[in-house]
Amino acid sequence: MHVGRIMRKDLVTVTPDTSLVKAKDIIAEKLIEHLLVIDKGNKLVGIVSDRDIKQAWASPATALSAHELNYLLKQLTVETIMAKKIITINPGTTIERAGHIMQENRISSLPVMENEKLVGIITTTDVMDVLLEAIGIDGESTRFVVLVEDRIGMIAEVSRILKEEQINIRSLVTWPEKQYPGIYHFVLRVGAANGERAISALTKAGFKVLTEYVEDLSPYLPSR
Repeated sequence: MHVGRIMRKDLVTVTPDTSLVKAKDIIAEKLIEHLLVIDKGNKLVGIVSDRDIKQAWASPATALSAHELNYLLKQLTVETIMAKKIITINPGTTIERAGHIMQENRISSLPVMENEKLVGIITTTDVMDVLLEAIGIDGESTRFVVLVEDRIGMIAEVSRILKEEQINIRSLVTWPEKQYPGIYHFVLRVGAANGERAISALTKAGFKVLTEYVEDLSPYLPSR
């Protein structure tokens, strides 16, 4: 999936001269975590988060009286605290790439640009939503794990076994097991009504199925 499919297009923007008090009110009213800062030419010049604003509120200036503090904050603008070094992506960036960029740079949002025009924003929350949807977490499914060797045909083999049982795979996610190179986790979800039957079919076919956390994976490794 690409960023363009899930990015938020109803952008909330402010100008650099917007006061911190106004920015705080906008964030609270719109129930958002980031404000995009644009200049008079609609050019993206910065980004400010609710965390940035909260940190400004918690500055040593809080030793002032409420009246003095409120006056001071009204004089400060988002330009004084916004991040000016902005990392952007385009709508064709994959979700996993966007997530990697945010993790690598320790940021929680990425403005989306197309032909030098601001067209959207994506956050870590959006990426997490996609991940959870892809994994298929819900109350009407059964989750289990099969450890398999990294070789051609493993997905097809598992799929064939379940197909013969007329069991539909709702989601399939794989990742490598660091402790045992060459071994992958197949995390599957099937309809709750078919969970026991799916596990039984795979077990009969020689797979060792995990339905809960175990510290020692060695008994569940595929036979070499």
